[in-house]
Amino acid sequence: MNRWLRLIAAVTAMIMIGNLQYAWTLFVQPMMTATGWKLSEIQLGFTVFLAAMTWSMPFSGWLIDRLGPRIFMSIAAVLCAAGWGLLGHAQTLTAFYTYYAVAGMGNSFVYCCSIAVALKWFPDKRGLASGLIAGGYGSGAAVFIPIFSWLMRLVGYRTTFVWTGIGVGVIILLAGQFLRHPPEGFLATVTIPVKRQLRRHGGEEFTSREMVRTPQFYALYAIMLLACVGGLMVAVQLAPIATNFRVGAIAVAVTLSLDPLVNGAGRISWGWISDHWGRERTMAIAFLLQALFLAGVAAFARRGDAWFMILMALVFITWGEIYVLFPAALADMFGSKNAAANYSLLYSSKGVGSILAGWGAAWLFESTGSWSYAFYATAALALVAAGGALALQVMPSPRNRLKAAPSSVGELGTPVSSVSE
Repeated sequence: MNRWLRLIAAVTAMIMIGNLQYAWTLFVQPMMTATGWKLSEIQLGFTVFLAAMTWSMPFSGWLIDRLGPRIFMSIAAVLCAAGWGLLGHAQTLTAFYTYYAVAGMGNSFVYCCSIAVALKWFPDKRGLASGLIAGGYGSGAAVFIPIFSWLMRLVGYRTTFVWTGIGVGVIILLAGQFLRHPPEGFLATVTIPVKRQLRRHGGEEFTSREMVRTPQFYALYAIMLLACVGGLMVAVQLAPIATNFRVGAIAVAVTLSLDPLVNGAGRISWGWISDHWGRERTMAIAFLLQALFLAGVAAFARRGDAWFMILMALVFITWGEIYVLFPAALADMFGSKNAAANYSLLYSSKGVGSILAGWGAAWLFESTGSWSYAFYATAALALVAAGGALALQVMPSPRNRLKAAPSSVGELGTPVSSVSE
């Protein structure tokens, strides 16, 4: 089967699970009204969702690398459908957190399987392939948010959870049947810029245990954590932020539809740029711009609906690229053989960031009465991440001291022969 068809199937599955994160903000206010729970209590559920998703990844990624993705996509379909579908019928916060955690574990399986497709089947186009995978996760909600909104008006938020959960599960199940790892010895044509990137990092294959013994991994982890908080906060808190900034209903609806589109376009574009400019340089530029735009929201978004829509779009277009640049950089540094397991460890930084972006930001707003403090704080984090990316650029390449160093480009694992596109 053509590798591009496998990529399309993976992108489709990612679009489905993206709804479980990016459509979430639509449900917050109806749940507060129906249950009487506080904003911080409900947003703690989102933190639990991301924690379950990211912190279960190391185990699921390790298994997927060894057993293949098809069985895990089938399990993920059931977990996503059940966890998301039951949310509207949770009678207690404990049940609510449990259901969302189940959906988070399903997301974990889909994400690991899909990113492995990009990193294993596309060593020649890691930035672009990762961008398409991450773009599906970030932009697919643009198509489905109007459907979610329509269903909520038609049948209420509780039934919307059930119907959309079933739909998400069925599509993930079908998409998963097209996924598998490439055969042993799979090769692909590598362009000169990508070959230079691989040569710079030595092209060694690291297991997860070997990777976590290197300082480069912890540098990547810290930078990804700092860079993820601001955009993640906007993604989950957009509706409450708009209410506090007194943004009109039409502007909010346009923003909810526009932001996933620019988010996905940004992921694909930054991935393509990184294939030509290098991962670290692209990170530094993107994170610096994100810091400026986050601060801009606090300073100017209250001046009118147009300001709010534009600034939110700019935040999204300079945030989602972290889910493209970091898996590509990690595969460049540590190889693609154990890509799912290795990236799952790095991706757990999103779970840590969700504590700050979800519960932490909501608590800060409840304490101060303004979202401006949270925006300035996350802008500072993004600025530090930009500096960290520059520092990463001058760090020496990781070396696996437990294995003999390769002596030629061919031994580096650089694919040299062609395969059907």
